[in-house]
Amino acid sequence: MPSRQTVQDFITTVEQGRYVEAIEQFYAPDASMQENSQPPRRGRDTLVAYERAVIAACSAMRTLPVKSFLVDGDFVVIHWVFEFTRTSGNIMRIDELAHQRWEGEKIVEERFFYDPVAALAD
Repeated sequence: MPSRQTVQDFITTVEQGRYVEAIEQFYAPDASMQENSQPPRRGRDTLVAYERAVIAACSAMRTLPVKSFLVDGDFVVIHWVFEFTRTSGNIMRIDELAHQRWEGEKIVEERFFYDPVAALAD
């Protein structure tokens, strides 16, 4: 079960735009991430590679300050809002909930819930 402080530290790292560092520091080596009902990506190295590809595809990324998160035992829910500036200059905004399962102080499973149409808008 993560401490609230560990979850807050994770959130702060993401809010500061240190996305790859957040994965390297807070995810277990065998962690998985899943977008809505898509197949999950597995393994921290895979998660880092995917995140780097997302960052490379954007001219800018920004995380708005988190206003709420819940910790219930091994489970955490975070309400994220991300803004991605595409190389075309268009801004895509994703408002999502991340449902996480932690083992100790590391995330082992994460699933994102958001409107997939918003992710396709350009």
